[in-house]
Amino acid sequence: MAENRPITVLLHAFSGGDKAALNDLIPLVYAELRKIADGHLRNERSGHTLQPTALVHEAYERLIEQKQPDYRPPR
Repeated sequence: MAENRPITVLLHAFSGGDKAALNDLIPLVYAELRKIADGHLRNERSGHTLQPTALVHEAYERLIEQKQPDYRPPR
């Protein structure tokens, strides 16, 4: 069911206090970041050692160090 809910909707729900939305959001964001990382790393030289999962984990660590952002769209 989570795959039918857009990430933006889940972000709004989470910022509105719906803690359960985070459980649906994390797998969706992780999968999307993994696809992006995989695409970027395919264009790297052969023999590099960085894996998509490691790249996503690095991004995750940087994201959790930030304070809670405001998910409302700009006006």
